[in-house]
Amino acid sequence: MEVKTSLLDNMIGVSDMVLLEPLTEDSFLENLRKRFDHNEIYTYIGSVVISMNPYRSLPIYTPDKVEEYRNRNFYELSPHIYALADEAYRSLRDQDKDQCILITGESGAGKTEASKLVMSYVAAVCGKGQEVNKVKEQLLQSNPVLEAFGNAKTVRNDNSSRFGKYMDIEFDFKGDPLGGVISNYLLEKSRVVKQPRGERNFHIFYQLLSGASDDTLKKLKLDRDFSKFNYLSLDSAAVNGLDDAANFRTVRNAMQIVGFMEDEVQSVLELVAAVLKLGNIEFKPESRCNGNDESRIKDKNDLKEMCELLGIEQSVLERAFSYRTVEAKLEKVSTTLNVAQAYYARDALAKNLYSRLFSWLVTRINESIKAQTKSRHKVMGVLDIYGFEIFEDNSFEQFIINYCNEKLQQIFIELTLREEQEEYVREGIEWTNIEYFNNAIICDLIENNQNGILAMLDEECLRPGTVTDETFLDKLNTICAKHQHFESRLSKNSKFLTDHSLPHSCFRIQHYAGKVLYQVEGFVDKNNDLLYRDLSQAMYKATHSLIKQLFPEGNPAKVNLKRPPTAGFQFRASVGTLMKNLKTKNPNYIRCIKPNEKKASHIFTESLVRHQVRYLGLMENVRVRRAGYAFRQLYEPCLERYKMLCKRTWPHWKGPAREGVEVLMGDLQIPTEEYSYGRSKIFIRNPRTLFSLEERRRECLQDLATLIQKIYRGWKCRRQFLLMKKSQIVVAAWYRRFAQQKKYKKIKSATTVVQSYTRGWQARKLLRELKYQKRCEEAATTISAYWHGTQARRELRQLKEEARNKHAVSVIWAGWQGAKVRREYRKFFRANAGKKIYDFTIQRIMQKYFLSLKSNMPSMSPVDNKWPNRPYLFLDGVHKELRRIFHHWRCKKYRNQFTEERKTVYEEKLEASEIFKDKKALYPSSVNQPFKGDYLEISKNPKYQKLSSAMDEKVLLADVVNKINRANGKGTARIFLLTKKSVVLADQKTGQVKTSVPLPDLDSVSVSTQSDGFFALKLKEGSASAIKGDFLLSSEHLIEIITKLHRTGAMAADREQLNIDISDEFLVQFKQDKVCVKFIQGVSKNGNNASCKRKNNRLLEVLVPSSA
Repeated sequence: MEVKTSLLDNMIGVSDMVLLEPLTEDSFLENLRKRFDHNEIYTYIGSVVISMNPYRSLPIYTPDKVEEYRNRNFYELSPHIYALADEAYRSLRDQDKDQCILITGESGAGKTEASKLVMSYVAAVCGKGQEVNKVKEQLLQSNPVLEAFGNAKTVRNDNSSRFGKYMDIEFDFKGDPLGGVISNYLLEKSRVVKQPRGERNFHIFYQLLSGASDDTLKKLKLDRDFSKFNYLSLDSAAVNGLDDAANFRTVRNAMQIVGFMEDEVQSVLELVAAVLKLGNIEFKPESRCNGNDESRIKDKNDLKEMCELLGIEQSVLERAFSYRTVEAKLEKVSTTLNVAQAYYARDALAKNLYSRLFSWLVTRINESIKAQTKSRHKVMGVLDIYGFEIFEDNSFEQFIINYCNEKLQQIFIELTLREEQEEYVREGIEWTNIEYFNNAIICDLIENNQNGILAMLDEECLRPGTVTDETFLDKLNTICAKHQHFESRLSKNSKFLTDHSLPHSCFRIQHYAGKVLYQVEGFVDKNNDLLYRDLSQAMYKATHSLIKQLFPEGNPAKVNLKRPPTAGFQFRASVGTLMKNLKTKNPNYIRCIKPNEKKASHIFTESLVRHQVRYLGLMENVRVRRAGYAFRQLYEPCLERYKMLCKRTWPHWKGPAREGVEVLMGDLQIPTEEYSYGRSKIFIRNPRTLFSLEERRRECLQDLATLIQKIYRGWKCRRQFLLMKKSQIVVAAWYRRFAQQKKYKKIKSATTVVQSYTRGWQARKLLRELKYQKRCEEAATTISAYWHGTQARRELRQLKEEARNKHAVSVIWAGWQGAKVRREYRKFFRANAGKKIYDFTIQRIMQKYFLSLKSNMPSMSPVDNKWPNRPYLFLDGVHKELRRIFHHWRCKKYRNQFTEERKTVYEEKLEASEIFKDKKALYPSSVNQPFKGDYLEISKNPKYQKLSSAMDEKVLLADVVNKINRANGKGTARIFLLTKKSVVLADQKTGQVKTSVPLPDLDSVSVSTQSDGFFALKLKEGSASAIKGDFLLSSEHLIEIITKLHRTGAMAADREQLNIDISDEFLVQFKQDKVCVKFIQGVSKNGNNASCKRKNNRLLEVLVPSSA
């Protein structure tokens, strides 16, 4: 079952400031501090999110957190920026309401990171798909590009946005992103030429010099040393935690993902380099004959390099820095520029060049990320713009930034009240007017078309005559003196005449966030934002692909004498457009707060936070939200949370949720003026009532926990008792079984002992009887045996006596007969005894010889030359003949084991021996290498499928050889194919047949005597193949190739046998010329491989290593 959670569970401090009691500025700050100390950086004011910058990474932005907040009610979980992003996305997707997320706060408060988190969350929860993922990636990758060109390191923030950004993300009906449109506001282009102490120029300058390759910097005519560029501050060039080189690679990759072409990226980098070069141009005064000073460029090297980058004639730009042309209707007036004016013109050009480049980047990104379909889109806008700024020295930039924040505060109050009123009307709750400070009077002071400060500044800039910041201040003092939010020491209002905190050259405006003192110096120049027409026209003459687009007013054919609109007028118009756009969307607010000036974690500076709380108007936000009802909640979750406080609703309420809530509130006896019933929600007026409910719920939960513990413990004890009882029965049963088994075994053992003793006594009695009977039988047998023995011995003696007598007679008879025979035989023995003895001796020697040979036979290997030694000289002929017969017999046995393929290999090896043995130094190393033939597996390799199909006959040999070029002696890889009818050379890469030579057209083959792989195929004169001349080739398998060529020619009955010429010097016919190929030994450049080198038109020299 899913566990229901709530914003009120496990609160640290108060999660929603609307519920803070008592509501004071001190309690507000203390609540923020308490949550910040516990890493709770997000707090609500109703639907507004307060974000404290922790200045460190927190584990609250993981994919698991994204899933946790996905499709959850806004107040269901603890405050988080994901909750606001999810609420906005679901309202856009499900209710078809366009949304806008307004992120405000001062520099360093985390606005840029907040906008990234919102975009990353929306990208994570919306649909998937190749096209959708591409759009999401482009939208996310537009941030690194804009940050590189629009962000800089300031004393308050290492990655401060120096421009305002509003992005409209467009979605289809399913909620999948289709594209987006980015609008930028008021880039701080003055930072290009001058940065306050401790701050840097825009990131891209440092990233380019740190991360670009040496080749790129050389093309851009730049050096990595920051100190060589006047526009780069050196005291803060390196920033801890910023890797400019890695960030440059990130920017290059992001530009590629967004859709920038490589030439566009190069053009952008060239303009950035041109700005750096522009800052190094310095001027010197030069007196003219009329007494006026004229400026001249000191060192023209940087000017030359800049002109080369932009494709501008050096003389044109040099004149533009020295002269200014003023055009009237019928005449032109050219005046010289002094050194101060030349520096002003240089800086104005640098600021305009960079500012227009930035605007072009935004336009180019919009072209890539815009939605491709023309159907109606749902839109979510994200506004990341400067917060309210109060510095020691506040100038024109702070004035218009604070004007923008006044407009945002005005629309915030209006939309918040409108949202409250719409919810009250939707729920049927009576609406009461809320008193609040309306800052429309301050907006009117600044933007009024007649008497507004911006209108008077434009009027002062356009009027003829001498115009200075002092004349502008005089005009303000005259017209705005009686305005209650305008203060000046020179005004007609007497109460400021003695105010020494108000200098004479300043004026002060009481904004909604506090009083701000503005230095009037520079207001007129910054509002004019003037770029001399000569510089615009010089830029337009550039051949660079981007410059003409950035300076269209420089076109001589479209000269416009009308003065361009001022910076204040342009900004007021863009703010007006932004306000109209925001009013058409449902607003969502993120208020960012910086906890300290040190950019350190765990430090909460109360005075700084108090200042931001005031000028963000957060207390005003809480009061507006609490003016009606402080807390509202749907009936279902309200009943689910508090149903245990009433017996009638606990544990389950069967009726409608509203009736259950009514029963609950009535049973709790809460005063009716403390709450109201809407159509789908209950509204609670005072936070004390909500906290009272929470306290009762906490007490009730403790009672319920005690009850649950009691029931659980009783159940656990009963379960333990039953388990023990069951166990006792089992143990008793097993014990009784064991006792009976033990008793049975004891009785059985005793019975066995008694039985054994009885059987033993019976057995012993029987044994005694049997032994007695046996002794009686043995005694009778012994007596009988002795008697029979005596009788037998007596008879034996008689028989022996008779036998001795008979033997004596036989011996005497045999001796007499022998003497008689010997006497008769003696006369025949002497004639035949010698021959008989000789034949017998020879027979015994031969028998012994063959038996010895049988036991000492050699192995069956034909190459085994062992044979037993002959024992006698007269056996020499027989010994050799037997050796010959045995060798022939075992060779026949060995041959019978061969297959046809193996016979062919040996025949080829034998033929190779006949051709090359003792003639070619390469031959010995080829003896132990088998002839494979098809080294390329041409029939199996799909790469050579086309070549294999082109062969009509079986391929006998396929190998890669090098065809030697006569011109330079270098080799070109060719596929060498040999069939029964022809030799084919084909391209190794494509498999295309280059040459096919029939075998009858081959006259001879020439090779050297050395260990190289070179051979020449010589063609018959007059044959069709001899037109291009002979072929000089090189191969690692030369012995096999020549052998197969020779063997193929010898096997054909209709062809002459191929001649093999082995010589260290032979002639080769190349087309019409004969070239001598000469082989010498020496040190080769190819290591152990032979190398061929052309000596002259008639000689190719092959250098063969002596160690090869």
